[in-house]
Amino acid sequence: MTGLFTPLELRKNLTARNRIWLAPLTNMQSHADGTLSDDELHFLAKRADGGFGLVETCAAHVAQDGKAWPGELGVHDDAMLPGLTRLAARLHQGGALVSAQLFHGGLRADPAVSGLERWSASAHDGDAQCRAGSEADILGAIDAFANAARRCAQAGFDSVELHGAHGYLLSQFLSTVYNRREDRWGGSLENRARLIRETVRAVRRAAPSLVLAVRLSPEDFGQAKGLDLDETIQVAKWLAEDGMEVLHLSLWRSSLNTTKRPQEHATALFRAAVPSSVRIVVAGAIWTREDAEAQLALGADAVALGRAAIANHDWPLRIQRAADIHRAPVAPETLLGEGLSPAFVNYMRNWKNFVAA
Repeated sequence: MTGLFTPLELRKNLTARNRIWLAPLTNMQSHADGTLSDDELHFLAKRADGGFGLVETCAAHVAQDGKAWPGELGVHDDAMLPGLTRLAARLHQGGALVSAQLFHGGLRADPAVSGLERWSASAHDGDAQCRAGSEADILGAIDAFANAARRCAQAGFDSVELHGAHGYLLSQFLSTVYNRREDRWGGSLENRARLIRETVRAVRRAAPSLVLAVRLSPEDFGQAKGLDLDETIQVAKWLAEDGMEVLHLSLWRSSLNTTKRPQEHATALFRAAVPSSVRIVVAGAIWTREDAEAQLALGADAVALGRAAIANHDWPLRIQRAADIHRAPVAPETLLGEGLSPAFVNYMRNWKNFVAA
């Protein structure tokens, strides 16, 4: 029987020691120029040492115009290579596989931190204003993802994940709300999926040594808008044909069934849709061993922990020995002991009832 501590082969000669992964977590700890800081390295290294099978970076911008918040890790320039190389080596030392999440903020980028004008599939007014991307912008973004993946391969990473969820650029193009284009990048699902598909293919060509993952939001939630469950299933099928090896489902609350089909769970639906060779990892409010094992029973190959991993740097070791885990709300001093910097603790106050008053 497959359990959480059964090793998971991602490729021949590349196996994660277990099926418990660290989800990509915004932590505000990088230097202002995007280079790795000691605080960020310390946080991630504690999770590798704490037993996670794969450790993923926060969403890391592939281009300066896609930068979305201060303290964000960069993969956009060769100047990032020394830090990325140091990160990969240290996490491997802890026994974990290493993945970088590659993203571009698009409409959700922040000119105040990037210093550049923001663009997306279509022009938008309101709180977040942006212009419609030109053909050159779009082709440049594809190249930026490919170049970022090449840097990660050079730095010694095992994998990269394209962030196609949460209403960032790749998700914006998939969206019927954010994408109102009438050219080959908009309109039909085939056109709206063109950017993410072309990006997958470009990354495969640029970094064939890396396991290629894609994170998707199956349907609308939060900043992810204009997404249809059945369309996302079709996109996942296409991406598998294009070379995606891992599908990362961001469910927010993995215990719930889908909105469109209340009797069915996303994990089971996507498991039935993509080839068995495509690994499925699921994230979304997984706190306990029982939460995690429920996803494996639905067809997931692995689970990705966010807040539970922030509160417990050694969550895999704790549940293996049936020890208690820290549950929210967590005292600030406990979080500091778990490897968070004061800046990261302060950021986590944005998540209601996570940091104890």
